[in-house]
Amino acid sequence: MIPNRVAIFIDGSNFYHILKKTYNDSRGLTTFNFEKFTKVLVNGRKHTRTYYYTAALDQKKNEETYKKQQRFFDKLRKIPAFELILCRMQKELINGKLVYTVKEDDIQLAVDMLELAYKNAFDTAILVSSDADFVPAIIKVKAFGKVVENIGFENKFSWFLKQKCNKFRQLKNNELGLCFD
Repeated sequence: MIPNRVAIFIDGSNFYHILKKTYNDSRGLTTFNFEKFTKVLVNGRKHTRTYYYTAALDQKKNEETYKKQQRFFDKLRKIPAFELILCRMQKELINGKLVYTVKEDDIQLAVDMLELAYKNAFDTAILVSSDADFVPAIIKVKAFGKVVENIGFENKFSWFLKQKCNKFRQLKNNELGLCFD
């Protein structure tokens, strides 16, 4: 029997905001251990690669926060079979306030998941996101004969996304808490 090859796709902005809300800013991504998290998700199957999608902060807005994020990125780059995909940060003036938004991350994740499914690079895609915008990509990935699992969270998941994936796992806060150093 061929081992179940698993690729993990993490919507970084979505994941960051879920952690921030769950732990009231008391634990940041800097202490989150993505190697432990990967092992929890893969659960004994063959891990091919994890893809993490996000954008770099504006260095001019807050130098210290930017440096902290860069240290976090350096930490991610050292993880075996882990790929950091940096997308675009867009700033807009809305009602006189400068607002920053991560752009192209969802579409980049969807395109990569589809391309890798087409190239037969995995048997199962694990999507770590609560964003139902991924549903069209999931439907196409499943059409390639791939299994798509969605990881939702105790305080946030998408019912629609859950319905369209082959499997859904709602991580409890105590399970997620075990992934911090």
